[in-house]
Amino acid sequence: MSRTVYYTGTSLDGFIATVDHSLDWLVSRDNDPDGAMGYDGFIAGVGAVAMGATTYTWVRDHDPGWVPEGPTWVFTHRDLPALPGADLRFTAADVAQVHAEMVAAAGGKDVYVVGGGDLAGQFADLGLLDEVVVAIAPVTLGAGAPLLPRRVELEVLECARNGEFVCVRYAVRRTPTAA
Repeated sequence: MSRTVYYTGTSLDGFIATVDHSLDWLVSRDNDPDGAMGYDGFIAGVGAVAMGATTYTWVRDHDPGWVPEGPTWVFTHRDLPALPGADLRFTAADVAQVHAEMVAAAGGKDVYVVGGGDLAGQFADLGLLDEVVVAIAPVTLGAGAPLLPRRVELEVLECARNGEFVCVRYAVRRTPTAA
């Protein structure tokens, strides 16, 4: 059964990108893609990707050889250039309208929400987000794009260290717990 997973990196103070949308602070850090909660192990279980326009633009502009590993929905209200050879589906539709299509395309594998935090929050708002996997970098940014700009109740499932990162995997709680 497919899960919808927000897999991301964050600064210690909870930002996934700088004010000018840069991820340089994140991609310059030491980690092992094959290590604990590493990218390679995660992406092997992914069948479809949901991505925000800002993340798509930054990765496209900063990693010229990048092509998504499978069908990728880019949520945007802008006209963005496609990548040759990529299975990209640009959409301005609500995540609820697209989620079933992504799950079907995933073929039993997971749906990966890659960015940004507001997009992941939209999935959470509708009860469509199952897990949040966060690699916390030893840096503070002071401002920028927040990890999740709304309240989402989580339960710790796993913690590990990978290079410079502390990694935590959470289940999304469907109903808030009493304080």
